[in-house]
Amino acid sequence: MCVGGNVCKGQGVKEGWTAESLGWTEDGRLVGATLVLYRHLPGVRRSFAYIPAGPVLDWSAPDLDRLLTPLLDRLRAAGAFAVRLGPPLVYRRWTARTLKDATGPGRRVGDVLPDLVEPLGAAVADRLRAAGWRRCAEEGAGDAQPRLIFEIPLAGRDRDDLWTGLNQEWRRNIKRAVKAGVETGEAGPDALPLFHELLGVTERRDGFRLGRSLPYYQRQYQVLNEAEPGAMGLWTARWNGEVLAAHTMLRSPDRARVWYQTGASADHHREVRPSNALQWRMLCEAHGAGASVYDMRGVPDTLDPRERAFGLLRWKLGTGGEVTEMLGEWELTLDGTVNRALHRAMRGYLGRR
Repeated sequence: MCVGGNVCKGQGVKEGWTAESLGWTEDGRLVGATLVLYRHLPGVRRSFAYIPAGPVLDWSAPDLDRLLTPLLDRLRAAGAFAVRLGPPLVYRRWTARTLKDATGPGRRVGDVLPDLVEPLGAAVADRLRAAGWRRCAEEGAGDAQPRLIFEIPLAGRDRDDLWTGLNQEWRRNIKRAVKAGVETGEAGPDALPLFHELLGVTERRDGFRLGRSLPYYQRQYQVLNEAEPGAMGLWTARWNGEVLAAHTMLRSPDRARVWYQTGASADHHREVRPSNALQWRMLCEAHGAGASVYDMRGVPDTLDPRERAFGLLRWKLGTGGEVTEMLGEWELTLDGTVNRALHRAMRGYLGRR
């Protein structure tokens, strides 16, 4: 097999990482492609390789090890001591109804019998383990990308079907926002400072910290839209001229999938329900553009109403979508005692950060 690569134009978004796009062929046919992010361990000339949502290859191939070998050889040659990848495969799915019925003290999503187990995801998990890969969630390292995400299927549905898929609370809140005069629409990059200010309000209110600066979102907006016009959008909900909610949206190049990336809202005037109105507008925009999935990103695994994090899951369940468990992220040390020591050091370093 032959491997080729080039520096990725989008590497300026994440500080501290360098990026490379790779593709490898067999008999002149492309059999694999991926983006690789490299993080250098301070004080040494070695790096940790991270492949988010990739690589793209035929995961159903019986000779999966052979397809991954050229990639691993390339990473070794680039000085990587370990690699983490996240196969873009679904493992299990739960409908909103299933999880609502299972809600209770001490309950977790993983405790509930799924509505669907994807055979390919289960098979690839077994093959990776047999090849020496370790699942991050089982090693205590945690995934960089959410393992549990929330998806709203759009394909084959009309606007009325999307509306009836919302629960009564969501429909009531959207009607309340419309009656109050909440206005929703897409804004430009000039509104990013206001979005980031509202994000800080949201983080303090809801008890989380993303740790992303305003320049991060400004770079992301610029880089993604330069590479693919319309790839990132910023949407706002205004009431009496004031922005009360702002959400970022990402679109895949083929527009088949739309991601609700990050949401922010003010502490005041929450009674006019700007976030519900804005999500409904973004959902309708995704549907109108022909997307097959509206991805609301990560959700917590708790089904315990006493836990603060459950509020986010409850809010998303109200849309009538489904919780999807991805196969998750997996790590492999690239041979040798020194590499194992460096791998442990990198885990500790990233954990402290």
